[in-house]
Amino acid sequence: MPAETPHDGEPREEAGALADSARQPTGEAGTLTETTGEAGAPAETTDEAGARAGSPRKPTAEAGTLTESPRKTGEVATVDPVTDIEAREREAGVDALFPFGRPGRPLTRNHPFVFGFYGALGVLAAYMLVKAVTDARQVIILIVVALFLAVGLNPAVEALTRVGVSRRWGVLIVFLCLVGFFVGFGFAIVPPMTEQVTAFINNLTSGHGYLEQLQHNSKLQDWDHRYHLLERAQTALQSKDLGKQAANGILGVGQVVISGVFSTFTVLILTLYFLGSLPNITGFMYRLAPRSRRARVALLGDEILSRIGGYVAGNVLISVIAGIVSYIYLLIVNVPYAIALAMLVAITDLIPLIGATIGAVLVTAIAFFSGFWTGIATAIFFLIYQQIENYLVQPRVMKKSVDVQPAVTIIAALLGGALLGVIGALLAIPTAAALALILREVVMPRQESL
Repeated sequence: MPAETPHDGEPREEAGALADSARQPTGEAGTLTETTGEAGAPAETTDEAGARAGSPRKPTAEAGTLTESPRKTGEVATVDPVTDIEAREREAGVDALFPFGRPGRPLTRNHPFVFGFYGALGVLAAYMLVKAVTDARQVIILIVVALFLAVGLNPAVEALTRVGVSRRWGVLIVFLCLVGFFVGFGFAIVPPMTEQVTAFINNLTSGHGYLEQLQHNSKLQDWDHRYHLLERAQTALQSKDLGKQAANGILGVGQVVISGVFSTFTVLILTLYFLGSLPNITGFMYRLAPRSRRARVALLGDEILSRIGGYVAGNVLISVIAGIVSYIYLLIVNVPYAIALAMLVAITDLIPLIGATIGAVLVTAIAFFSGFWTGIATAIFFLIYQQIENYLVQPRVMKKSVDVQPAVTIIAALLGGALLGVIGALLAIPTAAALALILREVVMPRQESL
């Protein structure tokens, strides 16, 4: 019976022989791979490979049956490792050392994913840091003010330690003096303010007080005839929202007073702690510098602290001089509550640039209640004294304490006041002194060596 032929007319046995000649063993019995075929050498048949491996190969064809068709190229690669466990282990390279497959190459730092991840993480961290600082701004300001006061009072503590007083007692003495100043100012300023407010209310409600004088004032009567001032005032007083607005105003004033008292108490407590542990704080900060540069950093840090202390001492000295001179003048012109007004001048004089002007305006306004010419004389006195303080007293004191040019002082105070108000103006000048020292001792020598 003639052999069955495929579509192309060739015998099926010849097709099986050609398929066998295109395969070679992988080293294991019965496993077939495609042959690479050395140049000029005939390919081995599967019968020869099976004989060499020591296992007989099954016949490719039996009488009256079809031979197995050859495996198509790329058939193994099309097996899905998700559904085929053997293909999954084979492609992952599972062995005794790596039971779950060999790990892949790690992502390098130059990989776009890594770069984008670290960039996004940095932006998120910067945003959270800025938000945290903004939310805690009031607390940070209190901490900075307390640290500034501690550094400013430290020279007084060191002066006491040099005469034999222990640092603990020196801190206690200086802190009690600071608290005593605030308490004395409160006792000096509160009773006069209470008396003045009481007298003002009595003058408003008395028979010949301010309201009655305004009612008989011809100028006010003319304005009322033109603009109906009394009618508008009566309508405003009868408004339903007047009580609510007054209550909100009183509540707002109470909140401001309570917040001010709490902030003052917090600053005093923090100042006490910072003043007592200032050597430990500075030592810790110096140890953050490299060992090779620690000595120079410590010298520069001590100089900065010394300048801050000098600025505080110099500013306090200028304020004390202003308070004493104002007290003597107010006693001469017989202005009531001279000591309270003199302390007000001394405290406002601590504020750079505008502090002396604020104190002078307040005291001059109060002096006008003692007489018109008394108020004029007080205004002239403060005008002359401010010129003496600005051009004679302050330059000499600040030159010895912080060694900052006057133009730098003015610019720093303006910038600090614009950023943080009164507290910024107070902190700006010692900050400028510290920056000037760093520029002169660190930056400029490095520029000269290049």
